[in-house]
Amino acid sequence: MSRILVVDDEADLVKLIANVLKKAGHEVVTAFSAYEVLEKDYKFYDLILLDVMMPGMDGFELCKQIRHQVDVPIIFLTAKSMENDIMYGLCIGADDYLTKPFGTGELRARVEAHLRREQREKKHTLHVSGVDFDLSGKEVLVNGEKINLTKSEYLICEYLAHNKGQVFTKESIYEKVYGYEGESDVSTITVHIKNIRIKLKPYGLVPIETVWGIGYKWV
Repeated sequence: MSRILVVDDEADLVKLIANVLKKAGHEVVTAFSAYEVLEKDYKFYDLILLDVMMPGMDGFELCKQIRHQVDVPIIFLTAKSMENDIMYGLCIGADDYLTKPFGTGELRARVEAHLRREQREKKHTLHVSGVDFDLSGKEVLVNGEKINLTKSEYLICEYLAHNKGQVFTKESIYEKVYGYEGESDVSTITVHIKNIRIKLKPYGLVPIETVWGIGYKWV
């Protein structure tokens, strides 16, 4: 299941798009203006469907404001079909266009295609196992709520989450977090992971698994 943000000032169209994507198994969040998006935590979506022609701030301007903070596909929804509009949208960071009116089949196919081939390196955000990472701000969030991690705890989580499913020894985690000249003891990794589990447990999350005799992995 992917998380998709739909932004359009046409309420009926937003409802239609949301229903189509929900039936396809996706989580959908809607907004009816660019300003509403800026008030949301818009960094943690897998794809954004963005209308161009909206009152106040249009989709082009919103795209320019958020593109440097999101790594996901942005697909413009527009009634305009002139080549210069399409080229402008792609130049400021959009990945694709859907020209209104469009069929629900085309919508699903275009969205699924972008989600399948999304391979860009995540520089700003990471969503894995129910946990959101703000890679720029070095923060961890669950359901929009910031988890109060220490610097070492955050670095451990980010390292393991970036390499989900791969097992790491305490020694290799220690070297990643503290470097080869770290002055702490390797056993501190065990303590940090225990604290991470305590902080995530209230949310029903246990993403770090112990692989006995070897080390830890993010699941």
